[in-house]
Amino acid sequence: MRDAYHEELDSIGDSLVEMARLVGSAIGRATAAILDSDLKLAESVIEGDQKVDDLQHDLEARAIALLARQQPVATDLRIVVTSLRMSADLERSGDLAQHVAKLTRLRYPERAIPQDLHATILEMGQLAQRLMAKAAEVIITKDVDLAMQLEQDDDAMDLLHRTLFQHLMDERWKHGIETAVDVTLLGRYYERYADHAVAVAKRVVYLVTGEYADELQQDIQPDIQPVSGVEGA
Repeated sequence: MRDAYHEELDSIGDSLVEMARLVGSAIGRATAAILDSDLKLAESVIEGDQKVDDLQHDLEARAIALLARQQPVATDLRIVVTSLRMSADLERSGDLAQHVAKLTRLRYPERAIPQDLHATILEMGQLAQRLMAKAAEVIITKDVDLAMQLEQDDDAMDLLHRTLFQHLMDERWKHGIETAVDVTLLGRYYERYADHAVAVAKRVVYLVTGEYADELQQDIQPDIQPVSGVEGA
C-alpha cells in the first residue's frame, strides 16, 4: 500500500515536469509564430493548450484522491498541496503562451510586431523558455540553490519589459495605437509567464525546506549566475 502511495506521489511530480516542458515548448513556438506571422504554428499552440489543461485536471483529481484516502502529514502533505499550486502556475503559463499565439491569429496575415521590436520580443521569448526549462529542472532535482537563482534571472525579463515601454514612449514611435496596445499586452504576457516560472521554483523551495523562499533569501546569498545568452541579466 505504501509503495503504491509513494508511486502516486512520484507520478504527480512527473506530471508537473511534463506540464513544464509542454508550456516551455509552447512559449517558444508562440514566439516564433508571432514574429513570423505563422498562422499554422499559432493554431498548434492554441490547440495544444488543451493537453496542459487535461494534465492539470488529472493531477488535481489524483492529488485530491490522495488527500482523501491517505490523509498525508508533514512532508507528504507539503508535496500534495504544493503540487496543486505548481500545477496552477504551469496551467496559467500555458494560457499566456496561448495568448501570444492568439495575438498572431488576430493580426494575421499582418505581422503584429514591428520589425524594430523583433529582437526584443525574440529575446523575451527565448528567456521565458529558458526560465521554464530551469523550473522543470528544479522540480526534478529539488535543488534549492538553483531554485533561488530564478528570481535573479527574472530581472533580465523585467529589463526587457522596460525596454518595450521605452520604445512605446519614444516620440519617434510611428506604428499607431493598435500596435502599441498589442506590444503592451505581449510584454505583459512574457513578464507574467516569467513570474509563474519563478513561482514554481519558489514552491519547490517551500516543498524541500518548509520555509518560504523570500524568508530564506534574507539569509542565503548564493553564487548567482544569470541565464546564459541574456545581456544585462
